[in-house]
Amino acid sequence: QVQLVESGGGLVQPGGSLRLSCAASGSIFSIEFMRWYRQAPGKEREWVAVISRGGTTNYADSVRGRFTISRDNGKNTVYLQMHSLKVEDTAVYYCQATATYDYWGQGTQVTVSS
Repeated sequence: QVQLVESGGGLVQPGGSLRLSCAASGSIFSIEFMRWYRQAPGKEREWVAVISRGGTTNYADSVRGRFTISRDNGKNTVYLQMHSLKVEDTAVYYCQATATYDYWGQGTQVTVSS
């Protein structure tokens, strides 16, 4: 079992920055990939970024160059640093871990508005 808890969401103006955190606990040794997804109102959940056990990262085209996924192994935490935020980045952001099964956090709201 893996438990994931996201934090760091909030209200930010367009062009601003936020850093989301995802703290993992439980059978973290079994995690192969950690991903961030987001879901805007009325839209399907979409993949945002991924980091592998080996540290390889990849991003959706919509966020590449603005978002950075990273991790702190000592804290068992994955981060999503978001810069140059746009109104269309408004969504609930979810952390997901792939181990034997897929695990999800509860989500954190990010609202980009003036």
